[in-house]
Amino acid sequence: MDLVVVLLTLALLGAVIAIVGAPLNLPYRRREVDADEVRRGELEAARESKYREIRDTELDYRLGKLSEADHESISATLRAEAAEILRGLDDLDGAVEHQPDEAPAAAGEAEPQADETQSSEGAARR
Repeated sequence: MDLVVVLLTLALLGAVIAIVGAPLNLPYRRREVDADEVRRGELEAARESKYREIRDTELDYRLGKLSEADHESISATLRAEAAEILRGLDDLDGAVEHQPDEAPAAAGEAEPQADETQSSEGAARR
């Protein structure tokens, strides 16, 4: 009788160890991060940051913190940087090359759409 209890206890202990330890025996499946995914994340973060800078510059100009000349200079620089970031994202997407007549429009795409909404809201408050 004692031998049966010992064998059953050992079998039960073995089953518990097998069930609890099963996840440890699985091969470690780490998700491999693609270099393009990392680059895309960096570019998307840079894009959002650049859009924020453009909105802040517009706000500073409207509040009178920037002269018109400073605003134009800073805005042109920020928009050129934003356009470069967008080109980088397009390159990652394998986008079709821009046609020569579309090149000026690409720089205009860098403008955040929130500016139009902000200006109409600001005019409505006055």
